[in-house]
Amino acid sequence: MSSTPTPAQRLQRLFLTGLLTLLPIWLTWVVVKFVFVLLSDISRPWVGPVAAQVAAWFPDTLGWINAGSVLATMAMAATLLLILMVGWLARRVVGQRLLSWLEALVQRIPLANIIYSSARKLLDILQTKPDGTQRVVLIDFPHDQMKSVGFVTRVIREHGTGRELAAVYVPTTPNPTSGYLEIVPVEKITPTDWTVDQAMSFIISGGAVAPDTIPFAPPAQAPRTGDAGA
Repeated sequence: MSSTPTPAQRLQRLFLTGLLTLLPIWLTWVVVKFVFVLLSDISRPWVGPVAAQVAAWFPDTLGWINAGSVLATMAMAATLLLILMVGWLARRVVGQRLLSWLEALVQRIPLANIIYSSARKLLDILQTKPDGTQRVVLIDFPHDQMKSVGFVTRVIREHGTGRELAAVYVPTTPNPTSGYLEIVPVEKITPTDWTVDQAMSFIISGGAVAPDTIPFAPPAQAPRTGDAGA
């Protein structure tokens, strides 16, 4: 017969149930708050003075726009509008010329040119399909009985032997903008049929958003022609 749970055990179960219920809501709030503050801080330096001046001109009717929450919302909206405008310009000849001029200017600035060109190349790589190697892969990390999701950014060759090596970027959870760069033999990586968006959802959600089945072991190596008749 099962024993009746004690009041302490019931409280513990209620606490765990409440915690697991609130945890996704809290994580969502943290992410949304981070994005909201980030977008607001970008435009706040120039939105704030403009709003203060407008409130000074019309204190009776528009004085409320100088409130902190209103300023944050206006700054975020201004940043979103700026992003949309940049996206629209990037598809036009004039915008492409402006971007080319901006890139040429950044290339003249020490350190900034390295950061910008590296980030630009990484984004371009993730947006295109690789040749011969699947973009989203699994690698042995930190040891051969554990796998990490990574993105193949380039395939290079080992000096002397010519063996193919893959440069794999392994993002961290839940912030995929930080991570590790691993150099892995191509025969050691496990290819997947995931898209970059599916892999990002898997990483950011901590594995909660995932397919029912995934590969784990690398595909078996086909026997060489010389070995077939041995």
